[in-house]
Amino acid sequence: MAVTTQPDEVLGTNFGSDAFPVEWQEGEKELFWIYDDLHIPNPVSPLFFDIGGWWLTCDHMFRRFGTPFACDWIAKVVNGYVYTAAVPCDPSLHSEATEYQNRYVPRVPRDPEYAGQIGAYLGGVLPVYAANFMDWWKTRLRPEIERNFEYLDGFDHDGASLLDLAVLLEDAMDIHDRHWKIHWMLNFAQFASTQNLNAVIQEVGADPAVMGRLQSSVEDRNWDAIEDLWRSKEEIKGDPELASAFEQLTAGDVMAALQRTERGRRFVAERIETHQRSFGYKAMWSHEFMYRLWVEDPAPIIEAIRGYVATDYDFPSNLEAVRDDLEGAKSQVVQGVHGEARAKLDAALQLSLAMNPLTPDHHFYVDQGTNARLRLVVIAIGRKLVHAGALTDAEDVVFLRYNELRRLMADPHAFDAKEQVSDRRDEHEDAFERRAPAWLGTATKEAIEFPYGGLWGFPDRFYAGEPATTGEIKGLAASPGVVEGPARFVSSLEEFDQVQDGEILVCRMTNPAWVVLFTKIKGLVTEAGGTVSHPAVVAREFGIPAVVGTGNAGERIKTGDRIRVNGATGVVEVLG
Repeated sequence: MAVTTQPDEVLGTNFGSDAFPVEWQEGEKELFWIYDDLHIPNPVSPLFFDIGGWWLTCDHMFRRFGTPFACDWIAKVVNGYVYTAAVPCDPSLHSEATEYQNRYVPRVPRDPEYAGQIGAYLGGVLPVYAANFMDWWKTRLRPEIERNFEYLDGFDHDGASLLDLAVLLEDAMDIHDRHWKIHWMLNFAQFASTQNLNAVIQEVGADPAVMGRLQSSVEDRNWDAIEDLWRSKEEIKGDPELASAFEQLTAGDVMAALQRTERGRRFVAERIETHQRSFGYKAMWSHEFMYRLWVEDPAPIIEAIRGYVATDYDFPSNLEAVRDDLEGAKSQVVQGVHGEARAKLDAALQLSLAMNPLTPDHHFYVDQGTNARLRLVVIAIGRKLVHAGALTDAEDVVFLRYNELRRLMADPHAFDAKEQVSDRRDEHEDAFERRAPAWLGTATKEAIEFPYGGLWGFPDRFYAGEPATTGEIKGLAASPGVVEGPARFVSSLEEFDQVQDGEILVCRMTNPAWVVLFTKIKGLVTEAGGTVSHPAVVAREFGIPAVVGTGNAGERIKTGDRIRVNGATGVVEVLG
């Protein structure tokens, strides 16, 4: 990797190395490729990359909003890891790209003046989205998503033929694309309201330090799920028979104990299965088909309830603490602001606060709910292919490419899929041995300052360089506070039950499925994410010191190490 210090020229290049070789297609080297450890930190399955990626609708987003900073967002797999690049609005750019296994050239404007002229349109429509989106969401867009879910959830997978499921897969993919288009509308509306509040705070001289606290939500589907688990915990507390069942060693043992009694079976039906139907369309990692969902396997729900029982988690007081902190932040930001300035600040604040639930809710409906339902269709097809003798395990289907899967659905004996899957499983396992660098390609000042790059910690992450193995780990300050204690590295859902009260969680990345651990841990360190990513926002809501975007904390911190996390400076010290 070469790096320069000229701000208006190429700042650095990384075209690969012996340890991480890269095969480049035409025009790719000129782009700035970010390792998507935010969504897909692990080696990706071939089928998810082909049909499940969030980047598949980004050209629509950039066209709809008229963004001058990019016109497409493309992805490639390097040594098993997903890298994405924003494509500038430059007519001279010509780069290879792939969608649904089809080669295409990313969309760029023909008019060289486009980027300089279209910004006025973006600036004009963003306030319209910010002012109206919550109404659209409640009356039109969320009901549309819920109708689509009802269709997918009601489909009889077992009674359908393989070709019936082939058509359902296309429906699910169309729904996936539509929901992600809604996601980008939501995202831009939220961005507009937040940016407006930031600007007004600066204009009226209010305190900008409270901005992070003003993003907390106290009424959303994430809190609904937590409350539902808490109510289960409360029911167990008052029932010795249920309490005894939850003292078993494993989730499987708990379920077995519950099924042995009438009271236990009623609890399973009324609490666990109801939670699965309402909140179970999520997995350890939402942006992948390889991970079983809570609606498929109740073990995470049982572990979460057991954790709540063990800690006697107090949902009302935790929610009230977040609400009190939010009210305090609101009071603090308007302090000393009067007259017309106060009226302007109040209006901007009200608009931004109304958007806060959309952060967890878009995860619930899109990242989690939509991707989960696409997985269920894929696995239903996998079961049919096992029955037809084409695959050994239904889960093997995720190691096929999109067009390979379509060939098999038409003719389960079209080719030796079992051998293909075996080879790709081996490649997938081998990929874990490589360490993916934070970026590849060509870094320019404009590229590293791409507006969405902050979600991955850029441009700070570029200037910090690839982390070295020392006793001090630098990341991004995500949630203030200093805490010291034993580390617990968690890489999979199966390890959730190993997390002990008072430990500091170290992991690659979190999503809403990890929230159950936030009632037990006292600090958080992630390898991925920026200051507005999921772990940062949730850590602030729970008041947990957090450092995100460290790059390789999992390599340098082992379970049992004593560490000190400074969420204000972004520094993690390994003490022993």
